[in-house]
Amino acid sequence: MRTASGTLLSRFTMEVATALFTGLLGSIVCYGSLEFGTGWGDAGPEPGYFPFYVGLIIILASAFNLGMAFLHHRHDLAEAFLTYEQGHRVLSFFGPMFLFVLVSSYLGIYVGMVLYLFGVMVFQGGYRVPKAAAISLITAVVNYFLFEVWFQVPLLKGPVEALLGIH
Repeated sequence: MRTASGTLLSRFTMEVATALFTGLLGSIVCYGSLEFGTGWGDAGPEPGYFPFYVGLIIILASAFNLGMAFLHHRHDLAEAFLTYEQGHRVLSFFGPMFLFVLVSSYLGIYVGMVLYLFGVMVFQGGYRVPKAAAISLITAVVNYFLFEVWFQVPLLKGPVEALLGIH
């Protein structure tokens, strides 16, 4: 929903989406607790008793928030939750992180670390390529010795580490 003020997402839209999402979560909790029983047995409450009522409270709170969103929507129609500029900043932060996770899951955490640090330093930080390459490689080597050698905690490795005999 784009308005003339550059709003990517309005506060009203976000409040409605959040209320619906939390209501859905509460419904899932209630539905799941039905399997274990929500009543009071001879030995006290059944296993699903407390989760059911917690889910019910979440549903009621979500319904209240949804009602408040519609009630206040008439007064502040153009209030922005997220502008295009803010959305761009959020994506410029989470985009490289998402790529880091994706690359690390296939090529290993050390290769992902080098590529992430190098890319962020060069494209976002404005560092020169040799300096960014040196820092990202040194960081990966230091992390390797810190986790793999000193703490003896194996981290996710990929084909590059196998080629180097680090596997």
